[in-house]
Amino acid sequence: MQFSQFANRYRQHTGTVQLMRDLDAAQAASGPVYMLGGGNPAHIPEVEAVFQEAMLALAGDTLTFGRTVGEYDGPQGGLRFRQALATLLQQRFGWGVTEDHIAITNGSQSSFGLIFNVFAGQFGPEQDSFRKILLPLTPEYVGYTDVGLAEQPIFEGHRPNIELLPDRQFKYRVNFDDLRIDSSYGAVCVSRPTNPTGNVITDDELQKLLTRCESAGIPLIIDGAYGLPFPGMIFTDATPLWNENVVLCLSLSKLGLPGLRTGIVVAAPELIELIRNANAINNLAPGSVGPELLAPLIENGQVLALSEQTIRPYYQQKAELARTLIKEAMADIPVRVHRPEGALFLWLWFEGLPITSAELYQRLVNRGVYIIPGHHFYPGLDEDWPHRHECIRVNYAASNATVEAGIGIIAEVVRQAFEDG
Repeated sequence: MQFSQFANRYRQHTGTVQLMRDLDAAQAASGPVYMLGGGNPAHIPEVEAVFQEAMLALAGDTLTFGRTVGEYDGPQGGLRFRQALATLLQQRFGWGVTEDHIAITNGSQSSFGLIFNVFAGQFGPEQDSFRKILLPLTPEYVGYTDVGLAEQPIFEGHRPNIELLPDRQFKYRVNFDDLRIDSSYGAVCVSRPTNPTGNVITDDELQKLLTRCESAGIPLIIDGAYGLPFPGMIFTDATPLWNENVVLCLSLSKLGLPGLRTGIVVAAPELIELIRNANAINNLAPGSVGPELLAPLIENGQVLALSEQTIRPYYQQKAELARTLIKEAMADIPVRVHRPEGALFLWLWFEGLPITSAELYQRLVNRGVYIIPGHHFYPGLDEDWPHRHECIRVNYAASNATVEAGIGIIAEVVRQAFEDG
């Protein structure tokens, strides 16, 4: 077969491809596997019981079930869901949003695949009219890296300031002194909380970014897949932010519903119209099951109650357990952990690691442990920064036994690497 030049972007081994292929490999493995790599959320019985009850209610309503699985939604997504979410955002945060500010996509990865290419790329015939997406705080989500359709890279990443904290922790902060935001960029994007590090950019940092974006006349994209209003995986003080210069991306995946592939975009109607049209062209319509399943749970407040009373404390406890296990297993290893402020990952920094994180990844796979090597999480950061090869992402959402065994093996492999030099 012969493929176009466009096809080359799908023939490469990228971080996103590795992440998802690891899930397949782990399922097919014959020996013990400790999956601390992919982004699957935990199976929380109390949460899944609510979703199962909602699914049974949906299946038992003949009219609604038939419409949900047997008819296309409109290309902007289910109206009932959009109205319910708009009401929630109005009442909870005082935002001036309506259903016309909301669009549904087939997962947040689909959202970014469209939004980034809307705001990045060639803006005119002039050679200097190419605009990029500015990532003011890397490391950032590995899934951003590969979505650009332009022939040249669409991201510019920036190194953070590193604040060393007690108890062998650290935190990334935006280096505003070296950060330029102007109209030569198409947009600025941050995730909050951040995948892979669990960092929650502060209210002050976020407001500074928004102010600079507004002055430059470009939007601020906030990836809230792990954040507010749901699933609420934020363990520190954080105020949600939105106005019509903000593009807020949400998801049902980290609530515990990744199989439903439901992404949500809250933005100015001008962008929502573009997403609606793109849905019609590329997909005809987004999926209906996720919005129809969640609409009544948003209307009756169960989604917020689950997020605040069950999901957030569950992951906060898991994060503390994982940190304790690391402190015990790696007491003699030069490791720092990014302060866990949200999401479902720990970001480990092995200072002076004598092998790369890519080599460490391969050694761990040979022992049945799957993590994600750190070098994949720096889209648009071209400089050769040793730090990016000294870090790994660990997902602590698996069972406690799996997390404990996996961390123990990581400690053994890293210790051996340091001993071998």
